[in-house]
Amino acid sequence: MASLVYGLCALTSLLCACLLILAYRRNGCKLLLWSGLCFAGLTLNNVLLVVDKVILPLVDLSTWRHLIGLVAMLILLYGLIWEAE
Repeated sequence: MASLVYGLCALTSLLCACLLILAYRRNGCKLLLWSGLCFAGLTLNNVLLVVDKVILPLVDLSTWRHLIGLVAMLILLYGLIWEAE
């Protein structure tokens, strides 16, 4: 059951990233780009979660998952600060 939830989270993040980047291509609003890049990072984070917990349970990928999640959030934070100026 947990693997299903992990997979659905990854698919949801991927869908959000695609929709945000497509909206950026139509609109040109930079905040959509930063948000789309953040969700792309969160998608990678969720895919690594599936790999970590389901496919390779004996390998600890938590450091990589946390690092990718941090970078994704920093991208969004940078975009929010950049667009506020």
